[in-house]
Amino acid sequence: MAWIYLLLAGLFECGWAIGLKYTEGFSKPVASLLTIFAMAVSFWLLSIAMKTIPIGTAYAIWTGIGAVGVAILGMFLFDESRDMLRILCLLLIVCGIIGLKVVSSSVA
Repeated sequence: MAWIYLLLAGLFECGWAIGLKYTEGFSKPVASLLTIFAMAVSFWLLSIAMKTIPIGTAYAIWTGIGAVGVAILGMFLFDESRDMLRILCLLLIVCGIIGLKVVSSSVA
């Protein structure tokens, strides 16, 4: 169950990171409230996951999900670069996330 909490925490991290763009410096009240809510949920879920998953593994996976998710969303929502080298780098992050999960399976 801790891994599900960690996955959800990573998805909420994507939500608040993208939300920051829409807050326009926290000048948009609705976007700001939604972003702060996503931040709180993300941190809360991460803290629950860290009860079982080692902190280094949990934090690395959480940030990895956020980094990859936000980069992919940026490509679609904000027309950011879809260069093959950039996509290859994102795939390397995904490989690292999978690797951490595999070597941590015996722990949680």
